[in-house]
Amino acid sequence: MENNERMTAPIAPVAADAGQSINPLTANSIPQSVSDIKDEGPAMTEEEFDKLVMAEIEERERNMMNPYFLPTISMTELYERIYTGKTPIIDGLLYRGTYLFAGAPKLGKSFLMLQLAYHVSTGTPLWGFPVQQGDVLYLSLEDNHARLQARLYRMFGTETSDHLLMSIDAHSLSNGLLEQLSRYLVNHPNTSLVIIDTLQKVRELCGDTYNYANDYQLIAFLKQFADRYGICLMLVHHTRKQHADDSFDMVSGTNGLTGAADGTFILSKEKRTANTAVLEITGRDQPDQKLHLLRNEERLCWDLERRETELWKAPPDPLLEKIAQVIHPEHPEFSGSPTELRDYLGVDMKPNALTQKLNVNAARLFNEYNIYYWNKRTHLGRRVGLCLKKQQPA
Repeated sequence: MENNERMTAPIAPVAADAGQSINPLTANSIPQSVSDIKDEGPAMTEEEFDKLVMAEIEERERNMMNPYFLPTISMTELYERIYTGKTPIIDGLLYRGTYLFAGAPKLGKSFLMLQLAYHVSTGTPLWGFPVQQGDVLYLSLEDNHARLQARLYRMFGTETSDHLLMSIDAHSLSNGLLEQLSRYLVNHPNTSLVIIDTLQKVRELCGDTYNYANDYQLIAFLKQFADRYGICLMLVHHTRKQHADDSFDMVSGTNGLTGAADGTFILSKEKRTANTAVLEITGRDQPDQKLHLLRNEERLCWDLERRETELWKAPPDPLLEKIAQVIHPEHPEFSGSPTELRDYLGVDMKPNALTQKLNVNAARLFNEYNIYYWNKRTHLGRRVGLCLKKQQPA
């Protein structure tokens, strides 16, 4: 089974991966391919259904034992999956995955990281972006406790947060850092953001051969870890001194670092003495942005001066709007066959087209309307359901 797929609801919890799927055969089955099962399918006995499931499992296990087997998925099977999408840490700005945050030394990166950590730990909006509250671990590996205390007090005064934990000492990657983090995350399952300040401090004992392959492998290794625990891993890094036309080419090291990361943040100033900066953001699953920041000299926090581009939002979808009209606190749930769902919604669509569209839009339905959608195959045929977030089945 691929690392980015699992048989759960389309909600990415803290200790789970993002961008995962529900298998359409059944919520409790393992197989990843389904052989010509129609949308609703004929009813069968539980024994017949169990045999079908076991046959799929055995076929997959036989294939996986073949070292030359190439796992594939058809377009039809792909549409039968429900992928959760990435749950935002800061909606429109930061998502679960592995990110680089690069800037020149002494530019204010650590202050911005503390600001980011504080807002996530308290759940307070940052620059108008909604924030999902979660525990934060900040590895401030170039600081001491006295400096952290002074910075935090100047930035936030006595408004403290029990959900922001910090460490000034951690192992390197070659000496057990991920084992340390694994143990920490098991003991702190509500952690959504881990900041490593800086990347160089934890990779310095991993070897001094920095080439594209090694850089890519390093970030891919950390990305696998972040995806396994469903967290956002922010890696603070430096930019090189040489100027480049593309800001993202200024990240110290090779393009392997930015190529393997889910996204990259670049903080830059025209003049080192200026109190303004530009934050450029690019990522796989988010729009490119350029934010103009102004540093508050009294609090040393970064304020948003303006956005160069507004975030694009998908237009309302008539089907999702219709679902939001019929699924509400007075009528919080529905379950039945795809045909029954079509009739319940009163839409002019074929049942299989309806379920395919909902499979593709399940994450949006949940994120924008707080409505959970499930789709599974049982011995009675295909069954689908809708329910409000608070009514979500265990």
